Amino acid sequence: MPFYQSTYHSRIFRDFREIDAVNYRRIIRFYEDKEEDIKRLDFDEYFELITAYVNALFEVGAYQKHLLMVDVVVEMVIVNNVEVYKGEDIYQKMLFRKAASLYNILEYAKAEYILRELIKIDPFNEDFILFLRKCLRKKEPGFLNKAKATGILLFLLSAFVISVEVLFIRPFYKNHVDVVESSRTAIFLLGCTALVGGTLLHRWLVQRQVSRFVEKTRNAKYY
Repeated sequence: MPFYQSTYHSRIFRDFREIDAVNYRRIIRFYEDKEEDIKRLDFDEYFELITAYVNALFEVGAYQKHLLMVDVVVEMVIVNNVEVYKGEDIYQKMLFRKAASLYNILEYAKAEYILRELIKIDPFNEDFILFLRKCLRKKEPGFLNKAKATGILLFLLSAFVISVEVLFIRPFYKNHVDVVESSRTAIFLLGCTALVGGTLLHRWLVQRQVSRFVEKTRNAKYY
């Protein structure tokens, strides 16, 4: 149901409303200084203050603290059946930001789980889909690590060949310069191919995986 707010407001709430909505650090200080009093407010006022506090934690990059508090808001939304708050689906917004906080502290598997659940709720939401792709790209598979290691090894080998070329081949074996130049160029290009090819393959596999998941979810939900 839509969020309902009464016409009467407490002194704490009126003081809170005087704070600029984008002054996130002041919102955080206000809530933490008066937390015990805020918890005794009516639901509508308490909900607005704690929601503003949780959003402020996210905006300033306090992701660990945000993760501790966002579940409180999610639980309140579920228990009190709040569907729309300030024109937004508050449940989806809170979960999406929870996934973002998990992503920012490198908890990619947990972020992926939440994003998949959000896509099950709304399989046409492009923000959820794009973020899931981004999250999965961070989970580098074994073949990509091997491709990177191979690329770096080939770059080092190319550098070694250049050193040999400069120090020995050009001064003493000029008739072999062309062969050595071709060899170190080929080694360098192979290194580039390993790095770029591994990265592109990983991105393609992620794209395919997410597309299949989204298609399957849409079919299950609407067909």
